[in-house]
Amino acid sequence: MKLEKIMTDFFLLMALTTNLSFIFNPNPYELVITVITNLTATILKLGEGKILATEMTAASLVADLHLIPATFIYFLGDVQEAVSLAIGALAANIISILLSIIEAIFSYLSEE
Repeated sequence: MKLEKIMTDFFLLMALTTNLSFIFNPNPYELVITVITNLTATILKLGEGKILATEMTAASLVADLHLIPATFIYFLGDVQEAVSLAIGALAANIISILLSIIEAIFSYLSEE
């Protein structure tokens, strides 16, 4: 097992689950944790040179560019708009996970 792949996949899943958690229970702590895990996942994806690395990084950047403004909007008092942006980030995180699964399948098939 590769530690780098484990860490990247961990933060991908953590970003997805904390994002979903914020949508169902919008509080500032969950939003901050969501932003941190998404940014960490993005940073970890930058070093990858795999087949779908570009697409995965783009999906992660989309999630970041939804969540960072959502944080400012949340603290300005518009919780509903912050949740709406988090839903957009959730869609990007789901796409990122799907791309990661496809990447794992490609990797498995190329080993055979």
